[in-house]
Amino acid sequence: MSSSSSSSPSSSTKSWITCSFLVITIILGNLNSSHCLGNKPVNTTRHPRQLSVDYYAKSCAQVEKLVGSVTAQQFKDAPVSAPATIRLFFHDCFVGGCDGSILIATKQGSKEMAEKDAVENKDLAAEAFEGINKAKALVESKCPGVVSCADILAISARDFVHLAGGPYYEVKKGRWDGKISRATRVSANLPRTNSTMDDLIKLFKSKGLTLDDLVVLLGAHTIGFSHCEYIMNRVYDYKSTDDSAPNIDPRLLKALTMSCPHHGGNTDIVVPFDVTTPFTFDNEYYGNLEKNMGLLLTDQDLFLDPRAKPMVQALSKDNQRFFQAFSEAMEKMGAIGVKRGRKHGEKRKDCTLHGS
Repeated sequence: MSSSSSSSPSSSTKSWITCSFLVITIILGNLNSSHCLGNKPVNTTRHPRQLSVDYYAKSCAQVEKLVGSVTAQQFKDAPVSAPATIRLFFHDCFVGGCDGSILIATKQGSKEMAEKDAVENKDLAAEAFEGINKAKALVESKCPGVVSCADILAISARDFVHLAGGPYYEVKKGRWDGKISRATRVSANLPRTNSTMDDLIKLFKSKGLTLDDLVVLLGAHTIGFSHCEYIMNRVYDYKSTDDSAPNIDPRLLKALTMSCPHHGGNTDIVVPFDVTTPFTFDNEYYGNLEKNMGLLLTDQDLFLDPRAKPMVQALSKDNQRFFQAFSEAMEKMGAIGVKRGRKHGEKRKDCTLHGS
């Protein structure tokens, strides 16, 4: 997936357009068309080193304004950038820490692929990478060699949460960019669509995150879309005593089977995580889980698991509680495996190249 700009629509943009029609026609009685707007896990629980909100107060005081000008335009031009950038931040932090290592491009002719090119990252939208690179270029033009790509990614993720209707929270800064980016480190450090709750709890714990953090951070699925291949185990490949798929609303199941046939479907088709307000960052995701309308098995399992269910129910009832909890969880996740200093990190001028 290229991180460079293109004048023609990318495959992820085409998928977004395809999904817009799906959301309008999806067979669910409570949908409203007005919603259609536009290895073992690495333990990275060490405490962050001196991150602070005003880290760039003297060296680049306008950094958030600069990044914000790019994210605002990117959201207007390509709304898919919002969920894509939030997901990009999550994938970066969970693999070796929040160090911008996911932004590194594999060197031409290299036998070792960078994180970005791991199978698990193949569907990360190009628009997310493009937005970060644009923001970095603008920041470099005003504050050369000062702000890390890792911090620009953290700020951008916050901006997109807010632009989509979610909370605005302060971003602590001071991360350096990582020196290591290997595709081989990815698989063991990201959730899978067939992960059990025990798997997820263990993975999040290895990152210093709690069960509540897990429930809250998966709430990012309030916006965004999934390719059909990731819901096959929920729609078709299930074990049941009869012919019905368990724990899934019949209307949702019908819509998904129409959009995502078991065999021979369009691989560019995507379906929304949140079928009620797919473009708005809110707590409807949790209400959907209570109605057996979670898209992925890992989504629906949050409500089915007695350990996670109380938190799902609490967040479903209180949007402001979700916003507050999400802000706190994002700050906590943003401190995973932070690098500081030239011994452990670097400050890239080009986010795609080590030592730039």
